[in-house]
Amino acid sequence: MKSKNFLYLSWLTIATFFVHGYHPAVEDAAVYNPAILKLLNPSLYPFGAEFFQLQARLTLYPQFIAASVRLTHLPLSVVLLLWQILTAFLLLLSAEQLLELCFTDRRSQWAGVALLAALFTLSVAGTALYIKDEYLTPRAFALIASIFMIIFALKRNYWPILPLTAFAAVIHPMMFIYGISFVAVIVFVRWLRNSPASTKTASAAAAVLLPFGFSFKYPSQTYIQVIHIRRYFFLAEWRWYEWLGLLGPIAILWAFARLARRQDRTTLELLCISAAIYQCVWLIISVVMTIPPRLIILAHYQPMRSLQLTYVLMFLIIGAFFGEWFLRDRIWLWLALFIPLSFGMFYAQRQLFPTSPHIEWPGRVPNNDWRAAFEWIHTHTPTDAIFALNPNHMHLPGEDEQGFRALAQRSMLADAVKDSAPAAILPEFPLAEEWQRQTSALSGWDHFQTADFARLHRDWNVTWVVIDQRDAPALDCPYARGTLLVCKTP
Repeated sequence: MKSKNFLYLSWLTIATFFVHGYHPAVEDAAVYNPAILKLLNPSLYPFGAEFFQLQARLTLYPQFIAASVRLTHLPLSVVLLLWQILTAFLLLLSAEQLLELCFTDRRSQWAGVALLAALFTLSVAGTALYIKDEYLTPRAFALIASIFMIIFALKRNYWPILPLTAFAAVIHPMMFIYGISFVAVIVFVRWLRNSPASTKTASAAAAVLLPFGFSFKYPSQTYIQVIHIRRYFFLAEWRWYEWLGLLGPIAILWAFARLARRQDRTTLELLCISAAIYQCVWLIISVVMTIPPRLIILAHYQPMRSLQLTYVLMFLIIGAFFGEWFLRDRIWLWLALFIPLSFGMFYAQRQLFPTSPHIEWPGRVPNNDWRAAFEWIHTHTPTDAIFALNPNHMHLPGEDEQGFRALAQRSMLADAVKDSAPAAILPEFPLAEEWQRQTSALSGWDHFQTADFARLHRDWNVTWVVIDQRDAPALDCPYARGTLLVCKTP
């Protein structure tokens, strides 16, 4: 890599970090981080570990991060931060390498990379995904590997695709499928050009047979209730603007393919037409897997997450064409585009995490009441303590979706927000029933009295509770901050 390119990418990486922020224990990190902590300290989480371990055991991501901690002898919080920065750099590097194949003008290439960097935390239609999360997840590694796989496929250099596929598969066993399927579409399009008749016949036969041959045991009623909590699993329940976010990229990429053909840009045309076909195929698969009631057991595979890769490619190409047509050497136009766009994304992140620092540096004293309470719990309660919290605490004002297990490093009764995810995506395990039992024990939390907390201690061995109200029953509460109390059960 040229030193100038390295400097540009480094500058963009730093810019994305300060624009999009960093929140290491929110949302899905509440599932993955406890799995890493459990590997580093097996005595943690003696109760309820199945709500993160069963999902985490499908990937080597926790082992990978835990090995990084052991190798560097750095705290986990520092390792997560370093990997977050490095994955952002690698994602931008892969984007730059891809655009080098499609555009000869360097300004166009950097405009595409800059647009992607500015939109890291843009929502991907109705998938509950961002292009790049503001915390570390295995999806980032799988996405980077997928883009490099596409680069090698466009170059007709297929051997490096094998180790990249293997790496992505062990890091994220669902997201890697999108990368390898995109490579398959590139190969298919090339084959179609060389042998159109036979290929069309084969593809038509595959399309006819696709909806048939599925026969699955119908899941329990409890599982059906749990999976329907996640509306975005089901394409038929998407809103109109989410459908626009699905169909719009297909139309845009198809238009870019036609433009590239007229301009005799063979590689760009191949990339765009492959992206459009790829997303159409996954749309058909999603219709088959998520709409028929008898195939509800397949909905947890979330085939529309294929859109994450489509969005990356679409914005790279949009940015590159914008740089070619308008930006060029006009510095004022670059500033007029990217400064407001960056401020807009910064503002959106501040609205999403309003009571947390925009960048949650390791070791920083938290100003979020919930995070401060969780960190107090980590340092002042026994490792084998079992906690109960408001089952909807991650959605309460001021909580900012901070993960209790990831910060307090203590066991807890299942919550109604994040713990429903493994119950929904692992139908082969009886997690849905256990999740329902535990959340039912917390029903009516806002009106709990002393007898209710005593019942939690008797039935579930709960030894501590986090109460989010000042007029709580008379309990032994050694910690208080804002409206939060950390109390022992009677």
